[in-house]
Amino acid sequence: MPNRTDELIHDWNEGGHLPPGRVRPLVNDESLRDGLQSPSVHHPSADEMVEVLHAIEALGIDALNIGLPGAGPHVVATAKRLATEIRDGRMRVSPNCAARTMVQDIEPIRRIMEDVGIPIEVAMFIGSSPIRMEVEGWTVDHLLATSEKALAYCRDHQLPVMYVTEDTTRANPDTVRRLYGLALDMGAERLVVCDTCGHATPDGVRNLVRFVRRVAADHGKPDVQIDWHGHNDRGLSVINSIAAYEAGADRLHATALGIGERTGNCPMDLLLVNLRLLGWWPEDRPLNSLKEYVRKVSEATRVPVPKNYPVVGPDAFETGTGVHAAAVIKALKRNDTWLANRVYSGVPADEFGLEQRIAVGPMSGKSNVVWWLEHNGFAADEDRVNRIFSAAKSSDRVLTDAELGELATAGA
Repeated sequence: MPNRTDELIHDWNEGGHLPPGRVRPLVNDESLRDGLQSPSVHHPSADEMVEVLHAIEALGIDALNIGLPGAGPHVVATAKRLATEIRDGRMRVSPNCAARTMVQDIEPIRRIMEDVGIPIEVAMFIGSSPIRMEVEGWTVDHLLATSEKALAYCRDHQLPVMYVTEDTTRANPDTVRRLYGLALDMGAERLVVCDTCGHATPDGVRNLVRFVRRVAADHGKPDVQIDWHGHNDRGLSVINSIAAYEAGADRLHATALGIGERTGNCPMDLLLVNLRLLGWWPEDRPLNSLKEYVRKVSEATRVPVPKNYPVVGPDAFETGTGVHAAAVIKALKRNDTWLANRVYSGVPADEFGLEQRIAVGPMSGKSNVVWWLEHNGFAADEDRVNRIFSAAKSSDRVLTDAELGELATAGA
């Protein structure tokens, strides 16, 4: 049977091919740590965090930042609870904890790891750009000495390290080379390249990731894991994450709904959607629970999902426009859900456990009304259709199901 996508959709999107030897990107969820730095979020309770953890696990997300224990006993407690839940549930997701590149921040991570009995990556971060060093009064030698002490502590206590340079996208090449070189020489298993201020463009991302990959090779570790951590100040976070993977990054960081400081981080939900549509997210990790994941984080952080938010927003797969709805309805009447989910949508709803919805409003045709009536148990007789159609045309918005129900029964 011919491939319906190839037959019915001419795809002008160039690229979208996995780099040679790559299977798929790994992803690291920062919703419960970096995401909570948003000035608009409500800080979730421990119980809410556990619910989010289970939603993350259900999606097949690879790793999760469970907090910065150096911030105090309250974070130690929640991080330990999340790590325990991961252990007891035998979850696939791997935990990591953030830390300043200081022993005092790393020591509580070591205690949690010893108490719970599972590996926890230490995500130690340190500023690396000239502008940050100017503000702090730091020198590169200070960054190296600080890093060496923290890395030695991790090495001596056999703690897995991901070494994070903040603001890498505005750092000097020599500084990047020296910091990552030290980290590699002292046993760091992962390097994290950060667009902390949302400065980078896709070209900048590719240039930087390739540079870091060369640094790793120069230190005899060409296959070291490289992560990309991007923010959304220029609205480029998703495409930058894709560019990072194409350039050689192994794992991409993101948060649900893109929550995070200022304009937020790369949105995990939209990143996963694009990975799936690129063919980079495997079928054995279905995304049917994507909307539930977003709902859990939205409720836990009190961040509403915008109505027009892609894929999981209320309006994403709903149309009240006559011409558009008519085409969807024609496909549905043929019992062709594949066609219905693609004829007026660049994102197929069924791939994410969702479906097309037909609304009735001022831009609707009579086919919208007939469809709504038939799918809500009403006969689509002429008087009923005309009554609803007239009300819709005189309305300044889409009618609610309750209003349509009242109109449908008005003549009974």
